[in-house]
Amino acid sequence: MGVYEARGTLGKALKQLMLSWSEAKLGWDDPVAHALEANFLVPLEMDLKNAIGAMDHSGAVLAQARRDCDD
Repeated sequence: MGVYEARGTLGKALKQLMLSWSEAKLGWDDPVAHALEANFLVPLEMDLKNAIGAMDHSGAVLAQARRDCDD
């Protein structure tokens, strides 16, 4: 799997996680749910978004390296 494919897979998984969490929150609104969101899901979402950004950058760097090597 290449960088862009992995990025897409991670992006889809993040989207599905956040959609599932939104649905779960409709019926689960107590201090434990708030703690789970604040202590786990929000930091995880931020980390995954950063990882996706890094994957975009890595993909661009690798593509440039391939072009440079082909010249």
